[in-house]
Amino acid sequence: MEWSRGHTIGHGSSATVSIATRREGCRVFAAKSSELCNSESLQREQRILSSLCSPYVVNFKGSDITMENNKLYYNLFMEYMPFGTLSSEINRHGGRLDEAKIKTYTRQIVQGLEYIHSKGLVHCDIKCSNILIGTEGAKIGDLGCAKSVVDPRISGTPMLMAPEAVRGEDQGCASDIWSLGCTIIEMAKGEAAWPNLLDPFCVLYHIAYSGEVPEIPWFLSEEGKDFLGKCLRWNPEERCTATQLLNHPFLNSKVESNSTSPTSILEHGFWSCVEEGSHTTRTTSLGDLPPDRVRMLGLCSEESCWASWNDDGNWITIRGNECDSWGEGVFRNFGSETASSSNGGLDLKELVESNVSGRIWSKQ
Repeated sequence: MEWSRGHTIGHGSSATVSIATRREGCRVFAAKSSELCNSESLQREQRILSSLCSPYVVNFKGSDITMENNKLYYNLFMEYMPFGTLSSEINRHGGRLDEAKIKTYTRQIVQGLEYIHSKGLVHCDIKCSNILIGTEGAKIGDLGCAKSVVDPRISGTPMLMAPEAVRGEDQGCASDIWSLGCTIIEMAKGEAAWPNLLDPFCVLYHIAYSGEVPEIPWFLSEEGKDFLGKCLRWNPEERCTATQLLNHPFLNSKVESNSTSPTSILEHGFWSCVEEGSHTTRTTSLGDLPPDRVRMLGLCSEESCWASWNDDGNWITIRGNECDSWGEGVFRNFGSETASSSNGGLDLKELVESNVSGRIWSKQ
């Protein structure tokens, strides 16, 4: 296929996403490209994406290898989603979405997850920046971390991982449901599901071992709260499946007029929420972390697997002035991929004491 590369719309540590145009017919699509010598992950994504066909998953358009600037590049072609990511959509609506939009996008995401899970796959990285918005609504994108349900690797964005995945134990379909819950909270509140724990390592320890779940927004309807509660069960066996969630009343009812986000700063509940969120952040002394218990986010043993604080592997959306809420503050350094090692996990205490980067890497 003859095609032309247009301007860049996003980039990461080893790949770049550009608008591309087919020379015959002027059809527009997205090209995700990386140097051929570093394209193993992209080729794995191509194999997974090419096996899928759903109106709720970004469509595969093809792949090829090109020579550019005396270098060979592997290119993955995908459907172009003109309105960017769900993060961008949240920003366009003033930092949060109303419950009607949350319902619409959530239903489409769950339909995509039901399809992916039916194929024996786990997405592993459901979050606002990996949900793309087009003329027909939301579609699941970026399957760079996706894997078979029997694959023992652990991957994804640490702050949105389910407790069992953070502990390095398992990452199955139920883990995607947990990440879905965190994504819904971000749609509703415009901030991360764990906003009050500022030390990222303490956040991970808290997720893995506290037995607690993220706070459900008080202003959601009772159906919305119940839906989130079924996504954010600490025990993965107690979480609803995507199929069960599609039958939940939250996705099949209209929003009541009093169930949307606060519309005035004079609302009592709004200030109650602010006051609760202003309490002193819970901290954990490094000396209190049990060194024999905190094993997570698999890591290979070689020192070369550790990243530096300056190694930014996050996907960066560069459409206009858009900003991913996960790129704010201390969470900026947490990347979108990790992978398990033969030892089954990572010692968080060792990680902290070694002053290792928030971007946790492992060889694929």
